[in-house]
Amino acid sequence: MAATKALLMLENFIDGKFLPCTSYIDSYDPSTGEVYYRVPDSGKEEIDAAVEAARRAFPGWSSRSPQERSQVLNKLADLLEQSLEELAQAESKDQGKTLTLARTMDIPRSVQNFRFFASSVLHHTSECTQMDHLGCMHYTVRTPVGIAGLISPWNLPLYLLTWKIAPAMAAGNTVIAKPSELTSVTAWMLCKLLDKAGVPPGVVNIVFGTGPRVGEALVSHPEVPLISFTGSQPTAERITQLSAPHCKKLSLELGGKNPAIIFEDANLDECIPATVRSSFANQGEICLCTSRIFVQKSIYSEFLKRFVEATRKWKVGVPSDPSASMGALISKAHLEKVRSYVKKALSEGAQIQCGEGVDKLHLPARNQAGYFMLPTVITDIKDESCCMKEEIFGPVTCVTPFDSEEEVIQRANSVKYGLAATVWSRDVGRVHRVAKQLQSGLVWTNCWLIRELNLPFGGMKSSGIGREGAKDSYDFFTEIKTITVKH
Repeated sequence: MAATKALLMLENFIDGKFLPCTSYIDSYDPSTGEVYYRVPDSGKEEIDAAVEAARRAFPGWSSRSPQERSQVLNKLADLLEQSLEELAQAESKDQGKTLTLARTMDIPRSVQNFRFFASSVLHHTSECTQMDHLGCMHYTVRTPVGIAGLISPWNLPLYLLTWKIAPAMAAGNTVIAKPSELTSVTAWMLCKLLDKAGVPPGVVNIVFGTGPRVGEALVSHPEVPLISFTGSQPTAERITQLSAPHCKKLSLELGGKNPAIIFEDANLDECIPATVRSSFANQGEICLCTSRIFVQKSIYSEFLKRFVEATRKWKVGVPSDPSASMGALISKAHLEKVRSYVKKALSEGAQIQCGEGVDKLHLPARNQAGYFMLPTVITDIKDESCCMKEEIFGPVTCVTPFDSEEEVIQRANSVKYGLAATVWSRDVGRVHRVAKQLQSGLVWTNCWLIRELNLPFGGMKSSGIGREGAKDSYDFFTEIKTITVKH
């Protein structure tokens, strides 16, 4: 019993106050498999209280000028930046990612999200047209939608939570956010900074718990007109069903089965390290990771040899180890799911070139029960295999040869997803031609994960609905109205 008492207990943040919950769920340290904090198991009652708080706060917050809201966002960014190390340590321990990645990507990007939307909200303009022959002028105005329901995933916890909170607040909405119950610590730490940044009570409410209980209560609440969700397709289907009776605005950023297409003229010295990173960064737990690598036949054997060698050098280690390239997967259930894909590939006659079941994983004694897995490369696999069709969301990638440009475009587009793609070639004409034909919301050529936040982010087909970015997020988090004045 003594050990249980020492656990960190998170509390919901509603109307500017931390409130205890009647029941809790355990959250695990992925690197050891041990429980290290408890998360509120919230439900309808907590959502009702958060809606009440958000409703009361809306008139005051929405009537502030964009400049005033921008100042608050900038102050919040400064406070996050001052806590960068503490937040990075917490994110790494909670999610299993390396401390290096949390320090260099997750937390800096969370800071940038607030700064970016604090700036972009000042630069939107509205439209105006004249009909002189009728003596009429038409113009548009944008107003905040109201209470924004924001549901964020466990792979980039603070990074993706702030990517939603910042534009929602900037546009003048009040917010009820539900982070993943698997990774709630940095969201709870963010709550501690809101008051200091000058965020009025009720503007940002964070309610913790599971999708089926608290997520459903939030999505089906009639006074929450808008839902922004990043996560899996089955959850998105459920959100769509629950939202339908209320005609809610939905932004759904879902999975990917992203192709990397490597033509024979690619610069392999740049391509190989970048493709190792695009396959295994954050343990492969990024919706933008490349999990199908198509390599032109003439360079296939050279690419494969060098790619496997480079993959073997990616060290899997304790997240706090500065030399580790990869940490632990999020949960025992997820680790088992990812491993099951490797087993399925083997049963279909595929070859495992390195990683799971082939190489030995070395870990300290206290991390033996952690959720670790080696980066795994699969070859000799058919396009019809579930490993080539379904999002694995782990450190597993499939490498397969192709002959022609037409063939690879058809194969790359043959899955239900359409989030991102990478193309490697020195031929500028080919790069433009292929990028245009790929059914992907994002195409990176000769690089990966270089983000321009001004431009639209999102996917085609089953990878989601809507886009996020400077203009797209502003459009989503506001309602547009056309006003006609006869003079």
